[in-house]
Amino acid sequence: MKFWTSQHVFDHDWATVVTAALNKYPNPVSPSVIGCDVVDRTLHPSGTIHSHRLLLANWGIAPALNKIFNMSELGYASEYSTIDARRRVMTARTRNLTLNRFISIEERLEYTQHPTDSSKTLLKQEATINVENVPLTSYVETLVAKTLNTNATKGRLAMEWVIERMRTVPTADPTEYLA
Repeated sequence: MKFWTSQHVFDHDWATVVTAALNKYPNPVSPSVIGCDVVDRTLHPSGTIHSHRLLLANWGIAPALNKIFNMSELGYASEYSTIDARRRVMTARTRNLTLNRFISIEERLEYTQHPTDSSKTLLKQEATINVENVPLTSYVETLVAKTLNTNATKGRLAMEWVIERMRTVPTADPTEYLA
C-alpha cells in the first residue's frame, strides 16, 4: 500500500474554484478524461449538494502494465462529492472501477476557503494506492503514485484553464447558489 498527498493554493475564491471543479471535464489540458456523466445530484435540506459522477478515462497505460493486466486503455472511475457552501468546503472521493481487483486507487480532494485569505482556495489531495494479485507490486504502486503526481499537476492547470474560460465565455452563472 502506498500513500500520496499534495496541497495547492488557488489564487481564486472558493465559489469560483468549486464551479471550475464541477465543470473540469472535458478539457484540453488533461485530455485523458474523455467523459463525465452525472449519475445523481441532490440538494439536501441542510443545504449541502451531493453528487455522484462516472468518469471515463484513457489511462495511457504503459505497454508493460497492459500485458500484466490484459486491459483496454479505457477505464472507469466513480466520484462522490459533497459541497457545503455555508462552511465553504467541497470534498470529492474518486475510486477506480476498472481493474479494482488488481489496483485500488482512492483519491480524496478537499477544497476549502483559505484560512487567512478569502480570495484564495486551498486544495488538499490524498490518495491510497493498493496493488494486489500481480507481480512487482511495489513497482506498480510507485508507478501509479508517480502518475498521480503528474496528473495532479495537469489537473491544477486544467482548473486554471476552466476558470479562464469561465471568465471569457459567457454562460449562465451556476454559482448563484454557492455565494
